[in-house]
Amino acid sequence: MKSDQPVYLNISGLDALIGLLGDDGYCVVGPQLRDGAIVYDELHGTDELPRGWIDEQDGGHYRLHREGDAYFGYVVGPQSWKKFLHPPHQPLWRMQKTDGKPEILTEPPAQEKYAFIGVRACELQAIAIQDTVFGGEPYTDPNYQARRERAFLVAVNCARSARTCFCASMGTGPKAESGYDLVLTEISTGKNSGFLAEAGSSKGQKKLERLPSRPASDAECSKAAAIVKKTAASISRSIETEGLPELVKGSPDHPRWEDVSDRCLSCANCTMVCPTCFCTSVEDKSALDGSETVREQRWGSCFTIDFSHIHGGAVRQSGQSRYRQWMTHKLGTWHDQFGTSGCVGCGRCITWCPVGIDITEEAAALRLSDFNTGGNHGD
Repeated sequence: MKSDQPVYLNISGLDALIGLLGDDGYCVVGPQLRDGAIVYDELHGTDELPRGWIDEQDGGHYRLHREGDAYFGYVVGPQSWKKFLHPPHQPLWRMQKTDGKPEILTEPPAQEKYAFIGVRACELQAIAIQDTVFGGEPYTDPNYQARRERAFLVAVNCARSARTCFCASMGTGPKAESGYDLVLTEISTGKNSGFLAEAGSSKGQKKLERLPSRPASDAECSKAAAIVKKTAASISRSIETEGLPELVKGSPDHPRWEDVSDRCLSCANCTMVCPTCFCTSVEDKSALDGSETVREQRWGSCFTIDFSHIHGGAVRQSGQSRYRQWMTHKLGTWHDQFGTSGCVGCGRCITWCPVGIDITEEAAALRLSDFNTGGNHGD
């Protein structure tokens, strides 16, 4: 079978894939319904997938309800795959006392071997961005690299969009173009649920050849293409990316920053749900008897005052300066650092903002005025 020849998998074929990955030593992770949201957790079979559940999303709004029989009818939930590749807490080293003498012990490289089921196109791009952040020169994260090198990615093309999606304008979806081992398009639901499956790597092709499948018909390929095309046409939000990095970097004193800071709670929700934000801090945890101390890396956020704290106090004291820093980095200086935007258009920051601040609206507002002072101005 050629790697570019799509095949048809029924639901038993998808179950076989999950079982095969587990037998090959992967910890299989996929979408599941929990506490009123779609989350990513260890997956043992298709009966655990959120079949028949879709999400309703808007600024500061997320609800699930039943509709249809699709296994992947949801769009994205509050979690991203960053949770596994770049976990919220990562031990770096520990100090232990043996016979009263302290000894520094380095943590071994990460050993996890993950297979992700249901990775969306925008999330593939987010993983690719973090590959650059954590795997590029001159600074690399050995734990991220160890997990990433072992990972197996099963993407799913989007059959619907949420009101908060704007991936099409960012060039990151809704169709998965690269970065996956296998990609699925759910082309039929109900009793005859089935998927068009394509390999994106030799690793994926080898797995595909071990599954019960048949060559996909021309009609099935056309149906899959039509599903993705319809999804792309349904996306209503967008960001105009032309000249955007220069716009945000060149507008440090734009009055819109004050306007958005009056609404922003500095809760850091947007950075916690973002699939590309990577800021961290470190924390030392000591046993009460002094026998052990662990230094742990943990997620941080540029929305907290102490994140920019140096000798003499915090650099960014105001909510205005912190929001401006986040958005300017995400849409502007990220290009200078890593060659791409830091935003993939998943819309999570809009959905999970308690007051519904919309990054697409804020970017558009900067274009409404010719106001541009340039330069670097502190608060």
